[in-house]
Amino acid sequence: MNEEFSGAQAALLEWYVAAGADEAIGDAPVDRFAPRPAPRKPPASTSSAPRQPAPPPRQPPAAPAPALRSREANVQTARETAAAAATLAELRAALEAFDGCPLKATATNFVFADGKPGAPLMLVGEAPGAEEDRQGLPFVGPAGRLLDKMLEAIGIARKEAYISNILPWRPPGNRNPTDSEIAACLPFVERHIALAAPQILILVGGISAKSLLRSKEGIMRLRGRWLKYRPPEGEPMTARALLHPAYLLRQPAQKRVTWRDLLEIRERLDAN
Repeated sequence: MNEEFSGAQAALLEWYVAAGADEAIGDAPVDRFAPRPAPRKPPASTSSAPRQPAPPPRQPPAAPAPALRSREANVQTARETAAAAATLAELRAALEAFDGCPLKATATNFVFADGKPGAPLMLVGEAPGAEEDRQGLPFVGPAGRLLDKMLEAIGIARKEAYISNILPWRPPGNRNPTDSEIAACLPFVERHIALAAPQILILVGGISAKSLLRSKEGIMRLRGRWLKYRPPEGEPMTARALLHPAYLLRQPAQKRVTWRDLLEIRERLDAN
């Protein structure tokens, strides 16, 4: 009997090993086929009052929504802030801290200016593009490289001119800026020009020319002649509207008329 039982145990162990059960977990066998005990019910409440649900967790008070500012209020704040800047460094800091233009929230970098402050030639473009937004400098993309060549053609290195834009932040997707965005930044641009005090102001592109000259004429009518930029304060300044290099990349035939504009700019600089 014992030998038969021992043989049966040995065969069972071999079967366990073959099935992969090579480790005993418990000290006592467990009957997996025994019926499970019924789950215990919670004791009945001795109170006759209905049970009240637990109060929801307290939420911290919501932060107040920022007050909406009208376009007129943004422009007035921009005028006051820009007028308080006595130097280009102060103006840069004031414009970078200005929250009245929504483009600030979507741009990667703030683009103020490049080149030589106080240079006889100041160029004001429209708005930063993708490459300008990445580097934080105006006119450094394909259009900027063409602008460098245009200046070099009349004997002016980029570092000898002063270059900026109407807007210091890139509009999403390189779209045209809205009237409200231009209006919010224009007081800073006007103060920028006053502090830089160039001999000749070059307005690069239709948006720049129409905004600073307060003109409804298009760039094709404005280019090719000498103009007067009239700041809110101070004396009028000699200005010239120039086709934007980005447009010239799309319309190379217009480089011929732009070359004539550049030659006249060179002549005016030499005469001053």
